[in-house]
Amino acid sequence: MGCYSLDILKMSHNNLSGEIFLESVNLTRIHFMSIDNNQFTGKIGQGLRRLESLDTLDISNNNLTGVIPSWIGQIPYLSSLLLSNNSLEGEIPVSLFNIDLLDLSANMLSGGIPSFVSYISPRVLLLQGNNLSGAIPNSLLVNVTVLDLSNNRLSGNIPEFINSQSINILLLRGNNLTGRIPHQLCGLCNIKLLDLSKNRLNESIPSCLSNLSFGFGKEEDTDDDIYVLSFSLRGTLSVYFKSLVVEDQFFKKCKALTLTTIQFATKHRYDAYIGGNLRLLFGLGLSENELTGEIPVELGDLLQVQALNLSHNKLSGMIPKSFSGLKNVESLDLSFNRLQGPIPPQLTDLSSLAVFNLSYNNLSGVIPQGKQFNTFDTQSYLGNPFLCGKPTNTSCNNNTFQETDNGVEADESTIYMVSFYWSFAAAYVTILLGIFAFLSFDSPWSRFWLYIVDAFIHKVRNLLW
Repeated sequence: MGCYSLDILKMSHNNLSGEIFLESVNLTRIHFMSIDNNQFTGKIGQGLRRLESLDTLDISNNNLTGVIPSWIGQIPYLSSLLLSNNSLEGEIPVSLFNIDLLDLSANMLSGGIPSFVSYISPRVLLLQGNNLSGAIPNSLLVNVTVLDLSNNRLSGNIPEFINSQSINILLLRGNNLTGRIPHQLCGLCNIKLLDLSKNRLNESIPSCLSNLSFGFGKEEDTDDDIYVLSFSLRGTLSVYFKSLVVEDQFFKKCKALTLTTIQFATKHRYDAYIGGNLRLLFGLGLSENELTGEIPVELGDLLQVQALNLSHNKLSGMIPKSFSGLKNVESLDLSFNRLQGPIPPQLTDLSSLAVFNLSYNNLSGVIPQGKQFNTFDTQSYLGNPFLCGKPTNTSCNNNTFQETDNGVEADESTIYMVSFYWSFAAAYVTILLGIFAFLSFDSPWSRFWLYIVDAFIHKVRNLLW
């Protein structure tokens, strides 16, 4: 195959099959190749080495197998490599970490992330859905803007070094990370999406997370980037990230434009955002950990956050009234915790709230009504038997819920039961003492009673022997 003048090759979303990059391939001038979403099989062939001018390569969503050749990272101009959703295995070659955009998601890659790649780390690094293990390197975030390590087997603590000024998206969901949430995370001044869900993080939520800018940080110019964002509800907060680099020859200077799709669980639908609208999406996910303590009231200062998920933890105390300050929140999930007390009526001021879940806590009192709260069904309040009012079937006496009175009534009931048991025990002891006193006197009645008892014992003995 020798198309020497071919510059761009795009054959995505077909049913092409067979092996790729055979020895006969000789596309010496091609710099953009997109053959994703086909049925290609086998290993990545040696013919790829001949593509010396290649800048962008997308062979994602095929059936490729084998290991990733280390020489791919030595292709001189390669800046974007997308190999996601194949069956590639083995360790990640260190040479790939000099590629600006690297997507190896949803393969069977194993081993650890090299710890000495800080000076050549990509701007966009997507490794989710593999079998990577070990610790997160302490210097991985020096240059990265987007980092997705979710759904691997990474362990250890979240590195405390994480105070990168450049990172916009940090996704560590679904690993085996332990320890506390480091306070250094509070210094991520340009963060848009932060997902630490489904790990084993413990201790309390740092109150300084309220310092996260979620939209107020200084950002670099992104005029050359096209961003497409998608939202979906999948039970618990989850973040999925996919990136695709495309070349648009119709734009002046033939700049490479980055087409990025993000699926973030916030609402019951998919929404698309393009260009600078990326900065309109902000989310914080800490669900499915072992976090304890009370929810910091300072989290109510996250004015721009659109999705906040603290579910499936061991959080206690009351829902902060300060959450009424989350004016842009669209999804708020506090389910499966140990929260107690009433639902703050101030939350009815959250006019953007579309998904609200407080199920399986120890909440009590009247469910607030009005505005967005009129749209929530019983699923939002399951597992809180002391909540009353719409939409539950539990009525509130006189339209109020006297939790204090209920506490007094419970205490009084306990006192009555204790008094009953003591009275019964005293009466029982008194009767026994009376019987013994009666039998201790020599009288016809006592002799008759002893005769009856003796006859009964004799009869039982004859029956047994």
